[in-house]
Amino acid sequence: MRIGIRNALRAETLLFAAIVAVALPQSREESPLKRVADVPLPGAAVRFDYQSLDASQGRLYIAHMNANQLVVFDTKKREVIANLDGFPSVHGVWAVPELSRVYASATGEHQLAVVDMKTLKTIARVGPINYPDGIAYAPSAKRVFVSDEHGNADAVIDTTTNKLITTIPLGGGAGNTVCDSGSGHILVAVHEKNELVAIDPATAKIIARYPLPGVESPHGIALDAANHLAFIAGEENHKLAVVDLTTMTVQSVHNVGEDPDVLAFDPGLKQLYVSAESGNITVFREEGKSLTLAGKVFLPHGHTVSVDPDTHLVYFPLQNLDGHPVLRIMAPVH
Repeated sequence: MRIGIRNALRAETLLFAAIVAVALPQSREESPLKRVADVPLPGAAVRFDYQSLDASQGRLYIAHMNANQLVVFDTKKREVIANLDGFPSVHGVWAVPELSRVYASATGEHQLAVVDMKTLKTIARVGPINYPDGIAYAPSAKRVFVSDEHGNADAVIDTTTNKLITTIPLGGGAGNTVCDSGSGHILVAVHEKNELVAIDPATAKIIARYPLPGVESPHGIALDAANHLAFIAGEENHKLAVVDLTTMTVQSVHNVGEDPDVLAFDPGLKQLYVSAESGNITVFREEGKSLTLAGKVFLPHGHTVSVDPDTHLVYFPLQNLDGHPVLRIMAPVH
């Protein structure tokens, strides 16, 4: 008798819970990304930093910063093809297919390492650079520009001679350095100044400084070259500015995860990924000259991101999943 009463009460309770669940609105947001694969990475379970994709060869170069290694990943076979030693505290990495070179910031040695893409051998080390970080290549001048974050400057390297030409004082810490294919200019985020600095790559001179209202300590940058937009993340106040590169003015400011770091833009899908030290990934969709929030994802230590413009796959090197580094490959949810 008691068992029958308990069963009846339990059934009634489950029915009530089901009715409430249907009646209440669903607060859980659908993730804008779905996991495709987790690929084990070599080395210790320590911090990664920048990545650079050579889509023409299907190679992703990943700076395994605290392991002092440069990982070479085949995006088609989804396997590591090389794990290169000799890159102390490697931060930035940039692949330049037209030169068959990969440039990596060996920050621990205050140098820029030059790697041959075919042999994967280091053929030169250029410096001294106080604290090399982000890297950009200006094809018109055949020069590489390197963010000297703690040196408050941008270093300029001649790619034909692999020599340091000059350093450009910025008046504040150098955030990421990028090349705008539309104008041909080098753009650098400057921390303390809260500015975006434009540099002529041919003369290695500053052309202009543009304020970034609403952003504190700008660091990460991604570009939509076709639509003449720059996306710039502020480390200190966790904001993202959308800058119109035709007028060099801030169009809008958006909230992102705490301590935003690396950004990636998919030009085909018009989708922007903002990764943060907190592990909070913010995904936006571009509509005209504005952004709409597509959703958020949490990945532990997911502060670095890259995207393949051909497959639209998104790559997150995660330093520690169950004691091992893993490359998480994700795809957008349409």
